[in-house]
Amino acid sequence: MTGRPAAQRRAGLAGPRAEKTVSLALQGGGAHGAYTWGVLDAIIEDGRLAIEAITGASAGSMNAVVMVDGWQEGGPDGARARLESFWRRVSPDGGLFDIQRDMLDGLLGFWSQAASPFDAWTRTWQQSFSPSQANPLDLNPLRSTLNSVVDFERVRSADINLFVAATSVWTGKIRLFETGELAADHVMASACLPSVFRAVEIGGEPFWDGGYSGNPAIFPLFYHAHCDDVLLVQINPIERRETPTGTFAIQDRLTEINFNAGLLRELRVIEFVARLIDEGKLSDQDYKRVLMHRIGGDGSLEGLSASSRLTAEFGFLLRLRDLGRAAAQGWLAQHYDAIGQRSTLDLKAAYS
Repeated sequence: MTGRPAAQRRAGLAGPRAEKTVSLALQGGGAHGAYTWGVLDAIIEDGRLAIEAITGASAGSMNAVVMVDGWQEGGPDGARARLESFWRRVSPDGGLFDIQRDMLDGLLGFWSQAASPFDAWTRTWQQSFSPSQANPLDLNPLRSTLNSVVDFERVRSADINLFVAATSVWTGKIRLFETGELAADHVMASACLPSVFRAVEIGGEPFWDGGYSGNPAIFPLFYHAHCDDVLLVQINPIERRETPTGTFAIQDRLTEINFNAGLLRELRVIEFVARLIDEGKLSDQDYKRVLMHRIGGDGSLEGLSASSRLTAEFGFLLRLRDLGRAAAQGWLAQHYDAIGQRSTLDLKAAYS
């Protein structure tokens, strides 16, 4: 954010009724990414927002590339149809072959707070083995699903700034892969949970889930987006007013906290710079004032356990989609006029 960026305006994704422009920051969180599907579906259906740039991690990056590819081929209707096709196919009762469905069940499981003793035993057994031991052939049905749904050559040709985040195993630092280089491996790296899958090697370097280093990374939008408005779609609740006691519940909450840590640091920086601009200590001619907005992060998602991120039955995904659609429609009705004028996210409240 240091220095006013001379970002090149990109065509992005803009329907015929688009009046205002935003950039999207899409958080990852397993099956909860279906909530983001619903948010995107409602925004596209509404049609008043153009999307200049997108940054995403894990499920957020999947939603991003699927939407961009569908838009490239068939415009707004194509994007909505492609998102539905993708989420239907990743569900066990969707388009996977039997062997892929069995593998997805075995790798991800269907655990909840009320899991049976046998389910808990299965989870303990899986966590006792490394991905190399539990999945020696390094098979991942999500890769074949992505390649069957997404034309990555078409994604690479899109006139939009698209950033997919992954975490370097060697350095622990974030790595951003951009539009012109994207392939299935980059998205799989962004969604690679080390407890389930082997690290994804790209250019000889291993990568894990982007959520560990930026979920999502907002800073690319400081420098590579012309518009000032960033709409964050947050699917990991920051607060849970309960103390987990079980082993798995503790681990789930720790994962949730870790996957929010980078985001909270970035929100703190955005608020700090905006405050210095307001106090006249920095010039908004030299520093970018980011107008932050958020859908999700609280409310309906707080009622879902962290472990439900691993539940991929299509009925559950549809429930999440509908929650996301309702949240986006409500946000547009309440905050559309503020876009381009002011932030609608209370940053101090978000990180303090």
